[in-house]
Amino acid sequence: MRVGEAVTARRSVRAFRDEPVALDLLRSLAVQASRAATGGNLQPWHVDIVHGEAMARLKAIMAQTLASGQLEPAAYDIYPRDLVDPYRARRFAIGEAMYARLGIPRDDKPARLAWFANNFAFFGAPAAYFVTVDRRMGPPQWADLGMYLQTLMLLVVGEGLGSCAQEAWAVYPQTVERFLGTPPERMIFCGVAIGWEDTDAPVNRLRSARAEEGEWLRVIE
Repeated sequence: MRVGEAVTARRSVRAFRDEPVALDLLRSLAVQASRAATGGNLQPWHVDIVHGEAMARLKAIMAQTLASGQLEPAAYDIYPRDLVDPYRARRFAIGEAMYARLGIPRDDKPARLAWFANNFAFFGAPAAYFVTVDRRMGPPQWADLGMYLQTLMLLVVGEGLGSCAQEAWAVYPQTVERFLGTPPERMIFCGVAIGWEDTDAPVNRLRSARAEEGEWLRVIE
């Protein structure tokens, strides 16, 4: 598969088959992705692979946490609090498109909340990566995390697997950092669900729109 094909094929998969992914493959992909660009060669990413029995334990912990109604201070604002258009409109549009695929109307708040809770079961994925970063790092190093993650997810596509980057884990930083044994000087950035895509699931037929290049691209001659 060519790089351009992997870029086009990559998307957020939100339903996975109940089929394991070999740990050796997960480890290999994580290591290959470490060739991602990084300013000053800082390589600020720290990666934990959750797999097998550990994955089952974490899913059980999160099910219990959600059932209790327990809330935690978020690790960071996933979106700006004063999000304006066109960004706000894009976020709204992709959410509505997803719920339309799921057959969940806008006024069915309980069903929407129940679907959101699937994040914390990794949408059925058998494995996940968690990316943490030193709290002293700034925006350039957080950009490096994005480059690592994009490289990882393209490698995942090349192996015929699906992935879903999940910033939702920032909503439960204490629980996930405690589970991972993350040292206090580091914080959670996101999780990445990984597995074999359930191609029969309607939600996986969603393709997000992209803005016309005239909205964001300029050529200066």
